[in-house]
Amino acid sequence: MKVVHFEDAETKNFEGAGATGVVGRLLIGQADGAPNFAMRLFELAEGGATPRHTHAWEHEVFVHAGKGAVWRNGEWIDVAPGTAVFVPGGEEHQFCNTGSEPLRFVCLVPRGSPEL
Repeated sequence: MKVVHFEDAETKNFEGAGATGVVGRLLIGQADGAPNFAMRLFELAEGGATPRHTHAWEHEVFVHAGKGAVWRNGEWIDVAPGTAVFVPGGEEHQFCNTGSEPLRFVCLVPRGSPEL
């Protein structure tokens, strides 16, 4: 069993190629004995955004803090704490912070996709 506070997980900064103000943390992955899923936490600074992109794997997202929006089918959908998002494989998507506080969300991805 692994028990970790998210602030104790190593950070990876994502900048460029459409990403701005994005920090990711791998909370649980294969190295922890999790063979099926990876749990990641992303934090987007004020004005930050992930790149608009697609990939083959699905992912599930739970918004923990902040205000933001997710790009879905050509429009922005507001997200806030308590919002859950399912992104099917192959669907174009992007997350952005629309508030003045960091947007923080947990993202789960299946085995075979990049853990972070």
